[in-house]
Amino acid sequence: MLILYVKTGCFHCRKVLDTAKELSISFEEKNIADSTVAAELVARGGKRQVPYLVDADRNTEMYESEDIAAYLREHYVHSSP
Repeated sequence: MLILYVKTGCFHCRKVLDTAKELSISFEEKNIADSTVAAELVARGGKRQVPYLVDADRNTEMYESEDIAAYLREHYVHSSP
């Protein structure tokens, strides 16, 4: 399961979401505009920075849009038969 912490209007979040759309990947999106979600993010990653990816299936969590996009391309690109 993929969770992406985002903030409305965040350019870097949009880059990750665009990459996900290109790769047909869906996330559970959590917006830090909700103070409960923001507190959850800080408890998880240590800071209130977005985007923040949680990949529970691969036990991976990360910040930085470029790193997240590269991770998605590496682990979630499906080869054509």
